[in-house]
Amino acid sequence: MSRLIDLLNIGGICPRCDQPHAQCTCSKNPPAAGKAAARPKGDGIVRVGRETKGRRGKGVTIISGLPLSAEELRELATQLKNRCGTGGTVKEDCIEIQGDHRETAILELQRLGYQVKRTGG
Repeated sequence: MSRLIDLLNIGGICPRCDQPHAQCTCSKNPPAAGKAAARPKGDGIVRVGRETKGRRGKGVTIISGLPLSAEELRELATQLKNRCGTGGTVKEDCIEIQGDHRETAILELQRLGYQVKRTGG
């Protein structure tokens, strides 16, 4: 009965350690926190290209090779989406911008101080 009452309270019970969230120790130290912070640096060149594969012929601008954390990558993606006036997302350490906005993305990234190469045809 007390478990049901704990579940109804704000915070609930941690599914891993079966303790109320206020007393939980496993949620304060997630197991993969150290691995998520480390990111590969690459060669320092940001690559901007265009892909249509798997998108029923619709093209997207792919920006890869950015040496940024996940949060910084999302912030840059938002900035680029606003600059291009379109939507997009962050997937697998790459920024995807809807449409062919390679020139706009290259100019904006160079303005921010990145070394940029255009990939593809």
